[in-house]
Amino acid sequence: MIVSLENDQDVIEIPEEVTHLLTAALNAAAHLHDLSSETEVDITLVNREEIQNLNKEYRNIDAPTDVLSFALDEDGGEPEIIGGPEEHLLGDIIICAEIAEQQGKEYGHGLTREIVYLAIHGLLHLLGYDHMNEEDKKIMRAKEEEALREIKLSEDCLSLKL
Repeated sequence: MIVSLENDQDVIEIPEEVTHLLTAALNAAAHLHDLSSETEVDITLVNREEIQNLNKEYRNIDAPTDVLSFALDEDGGEPEIIGGPEEHLLGDIIICAEIAEQQGKEYGHGLTREIVYLAIHGLLHLLGYDHMNEEDKKIMRAKEEEALREIKLSEDCLSLKL
């Protein structure tokens, strides 16, 4: 999987390891879903104000959120082809760095793990997963943990380190 990361905020300092772990985590999730190595996802880190604006514009919810996903081929049409027939831009994942830092502290696993988790969560939305009911939520949560386990960041892996 081709992962591009853009940091469009200057409120939270992003550790250097984030790019490596994001790529590893999304590649693990891509492998679990048999995605081509040429599948591309763009991740952008933004501040609270920007994610609130996006949430209001695209979801009609005037409040900040932790992550938003924008699939580029969810209309059922042809996927956008970027560099040839094999490359496929799946979509964009927007993560609020401020909320990721807050949630990382709240859940006790830190900013890096929270950003990686939110990226996987966003990727799963791009792949059609949702969490609108309990059954779907359990399925999506299991898929998130499966990908995190591949890079030793799942909840069970973290509890072994403590």
